[in-house]
Amino acid sequence: MVWRWASASVIGTSHIWNGDKLQDAYAVAAFENGGVFAIVSDGAGSAKFGAYGAWLTCRFLSVRLREWVRANPNLPSDEELADWIDELRDRISAIATQRDSTPRQFAATLAAIVVTPDEAVTLHVGDSAVVGRKDTQWEVLCWPENGEYASTTYFVTDDPEPRLNITRDPRDHDAFALFSDGVGDLALSHLEQAAHPRFFDPMFRPVDSAPGEGRLVELSAKLAAYLAGPSVCERTDDDKTLILISGG
Repeated sequence: MVWRWASASVIGTSHIWNGDKLQDAYAVAAFENGGVFAIVSDGAGSAKFGAYGAWLTCRFLSVRLREWVRANPNLPSDEELADWIDELRDRISAIATQRDSTPRQFAATLAAIVVTPDEAVTLHVGDSAVVGRKDTQWEVLCWPENGEYASTTYFVTDDPEPRLNITRDPRDHDAFALFSDGVGDLALSHLEQAAHPRFFDPMFRPVDSAPGEGRLVELSAKLAAYLAGPSVCERTDDDKTLILISGG
């Protein structure tokens, strides 16, 4: 498989007004074995080090996945993935202690997918989402999860354990999108619990038809401009991260 993607992360207008920084982070990379992985993490706005927690979540899992793929022909088991999340939580706890803080101040969500020629595995905590395209139809692989109260969600740092969901599917999809909750209202129908084809179909056309592989720099710049533009910011003032991956 040859994978290509457009990706962008832009700060929300509410964060600009409040003098805050971008709280989202993401990572994407293709493997030599024909696979690809992508991660989106959204740091909690109420957490002092939420942006760092999001960056650390993406960095930690990216490194673990690269190391695993180099040494193993198959993807890690659910137990091994859960152990990685425990290890990440331990890392956050140690850093929090060094900073005289608490893990809650590093709270961040997680939406990740690892794709091989045979299988697609997702890891999910919180209100980001992952969708896949199968036979021209869009399927939600990880639906956003909100917390017990309005405008709340789940985080990697939650006690006593994070609300981690792991799913495994045959590699029947030829495109994937990952996005933080700032994009959710644009991309998903909460009433129908479904992805909006009228959002994803036009977004993917230039990615599907682009030559080359890897990150599409020009399309990524255009994606960032779109996410920061008035048509989007009028509908959401939150940070917005969107990854569009196409394989062929």
